[in-house]
Amino acid sequence: MYFITFSRKMGTNGSEIARRVAEQLGYAFYDTEAIENAAREMGFLQDVKEIDEKVPSLFQRLFSQKPEVHLDRLNSIIYELASRGNAVFLGRGSHILLRALKCALHIRVTAGLEKRIQNLVERGFQMEMAIKAIRRSDHERGAFIKFAVQVDWDNPELYDIVLNMDNLTVEMAVNAVLHISSCEEIKARSVDAMRSLEMMGLSRRAEAALIEAGFIHCPSISVLEPGKIQLTGFVAEPLTKTKAEEILKGVKGIKSIDNQIQVSQTVSRYGYG
Repeated sequence: MYFITFSRKMGTNGSEIARRVAEQLGYAFYDTEAIENAAREMGFLQDVKEIDEKVPSLFQRLFSQKPEVHLDRLNSIIYELASRGNAVFLGRGSHILLRALKCALHIRVTAGLEKRIQNLVERGFQMEMAIKAIRRSDHERGAFIKFAVQVDWDNPELYDIVLNMDNLTVEMAVNAVLHISSCEEIKARSVDAMRSLEMMGLSRRAEAALIEAGFIHCPSISVLEPGKIQLTGFVAEPLTKTKAEEILKGVKGIKSIDNQIQVSQTVSRYGYG
């Protein structure tokens, strides 16, 4: 399998480039709509809508664990979609989530402010509205990436290719990506990708389930192999150890649990659960 991720600034035609690359390669294309459809199938639609490339408020982050649950479930959806085969992903931090997979190609689409404003005006925006929309989008997307994966989305080292659209047409950009993506060396790196994706997705779903159940500090979750997880850490009461295992039995994809959590009276009774 093979993946291409696109991170784009508003007004760069990045979405159109990503869509056309997917069409010409015959790959699945996962934009906002497709990701929401997958979230609906998995029962996580509300989680995705809550986070939707926007950073939760400071109040939510300080006094609720919901943002972590939403993010874990969004990430698990990205891994699930990737496990289905060749795909092009648009946004949602996919370039970071799939970074560990050597069979992924990561594209950044950018342009100068003047060019971006011009593109939006050509689409029907008023000049002032175009400027406001670009500034809001840059702030929200940049802040989301910082919140979700703790990196600066403008860092060129996160990408294999940076396309500056000031002097490139959409067709030129698409052809450049298609040429590089045809490299057999990249495609040959996909041998272990399916197994890795399944395990990463399972870890995220398990973590989200424990957080949602009220575990303030989750036990350490290790995915030993697809379907099999191990729990480690310390809790104050045997009931808490049992509770963690019971919760995870209901998580899709978990077939067996090696519960190595230890009970210790030195641990605060509020450490977990």
